[in-house]
Amino acid sequence: MKVTRLLDLEDRKNPHGVTVKTVYDHDSAQAVHITLEPGQELKRHVTPVDVFFYILEGKGQVEIGDEVREVDKDTVVDSPANIPHRLMNPFRETMRFLVVKAPRPDAKSKLL
Repeated sequence: MKVTRLLDLEDRKNPHGVTVKTVYDHDSAQAVHITLEPGQELKRHVTPVDVFFYILEGKGQVEIGDEVREVDKDTVVDSPANIPHRLMNPFRETMRFLVVKAPRPDAKSKLL
């Protein structure tokens, strides 16, 4: 059995300039923990696989395509492949969320 504690993982900066921790990384899926401090956001981008966001703490905004919704703790948001999306934290509290990609983007490329 493999058990991973979030606190034991190394922080790294992603291309959006925010702190991330990869909590699961296998051919079948990838899960990344992201923290957005007040005022931070992910740049609008496209992911080549289906993704879902699980909001762990705080609140923020999610934009998928032309739709923007406010989200908070214990909310799951489905983000289909190849649709532009981003997450933003315009609020005063920290927002933490899990990003789950299935299959892992590199794995899908190998299958094509």
